[in-house]
Amino acid sequence: MDLRRTTAAGVLVVLLGGCASGDDGPGEVRVQVGAQDVTAQAVQGCDDGEEVRYETTPPIIEVSPDSDITLTVPESVAERGWGVQVFDERLEEKLGTVDVPEGEERFAGINSSDVVPPAFYLLVVEDKGGDCGVWSRAWPVGFIRAGG
Repeated sequence: MDLRRTTAAGVLVVLLGGCASGDDGPGEVRVQVGAQDVTAQAVQGCDDGEEVRYETTPPIIEVSPDSDITLTVPESVAERGWGVQVFDERLEEKLGTVDVPEGEERFAGINSSDVVPPAFYLLVVEDKGGDCGVWSRAWPVGFIRAGG
């Protein structure tokens, strides 16, 4: 199964929330799993009060079972607040959500074995509000668990 075949439109259908005003862009989310250290670009954001969609491809990371996943967001996202949504391998079915403590830039509370399917997405979503109302910045990251 090729997770990269998820269409940008399919990704964007599931993304709702808010955006911060006065941004210099959506920034990157850092993802660390074992020795792997990658960044994810936003698929949507807010620019001068306008909803913006970006043409980016989410990274796909192959992980071992029982690996800790650490997510780090830009300071502006931490200030507004953020959470993690767990999706299936096609970014179509939401499997759950993970709350992140208020004000935290770094979150290490997810393990690759926490999610039942061997292929899944974690979607970092900034809390709604700001100049774009219910539209939020969002960063998807795909995972394929070895042996799954």
